[in-house]
Amino acid sequence: MQFIQLLQENMAVALVVFALLGLCIGSFLNVVIHRIPLMMVSAWRQECGQFMYEQADMPREHTTPLVNIIATDTPITLSRPASRCPHCAHKIKWYENIPLISWLVLRGRCSNCKAAIGLRYPVVELVTALLSALVIYQFGVSMTGLSALVLVWTLIALTGIDFDTQLLPDRLTFPLAGLGLAVNSQGWFVSPTQSIWGLLLGFLSLWIVVKIFYLITKKHGMGQGDFKLLAVLGAWLGPMMLPLIILLSSLLGSIVGLILMKKQGESKPFAFGPYIAIAGIVALLYGSDIVNWYLGMYT
Repeated sequence: MQFIQLLQENMAVALVVFALLGLCIGSFLNVVIHRIPLMMVSAWRQECGQFMYEQADMPREHTTPLVNIIATDTPITLSRPASRCPHCAHKIKWYENIPLISWLVLRGRCSNCKAAIGLRYPVVELVTALLSALVIYQFGVSMTGLSALVLVWTLIALTGIDFDTQLLPDRLTFPLAGLGLAVNSQGWFVSPTQSIWGLLLGFLSLWIVVKIFYLITKKHGMGQGDFKLLAVLGAWLGPMMLPLIILLSSLLGSIVGLILMKKQGESKPFAFGPYIAIAGIVALLYGSDIVNWYLGMYT
């Protein structure tokens, strides 16, 4: 309790502590970003194999080899198997996994085969540290600040996963939506009523737009994970922040989409979830200031 009181009374110490915590969390988020899609694929393989095996019209000589192959898959969780270099299978030791420092000491290369380690790993750690400090600076060492950290950390993980796979896992978005409703049952960000309406309107606003787009073009313009992510942000921040989030994410997504189109010479699908997440973090930290500034222009 004395340590918590120290953090509450000394903002400089709190910022340092939570920045260091952010580095450690960022290292864990790198694991989440890499492994959750693999865990999802493994689960899908098992479910598909079981489904095919249970079909009465599928000959056993066809389904049994498939089930046997899937049974040999190496189980994967967030902690198992141990992390290894993807190039030489070198088992990464604990002192090679110290956030940011190990990457700098190793000069961004595997200690065994000298293959390059992706720049994304230290970037995720550094971004997580900086955003953690910003959240604590904005909300203080309080239940509101700690819950905001959970939101930001999960949004960072979703951003990385969506960039890699164009997937926004339900195993992250659903609990985060429920947590948003629970947090706001105490009125930490918005009232319980605003939280519920934010959840509903967040989902429906994009769902309706995409359905209209499909009726006109016969193309799917956005994945359902994007609807769920906006619903999550609505549950946390309320319906009044949704226009700002949609505007910022659309602006960011349009800029990136134009750059990619110019570079690739054609329009290709790209992840939109990261821009919703970035806009959500901006709205969390500075949304009220931005809205008040905008409304002040007309008063």
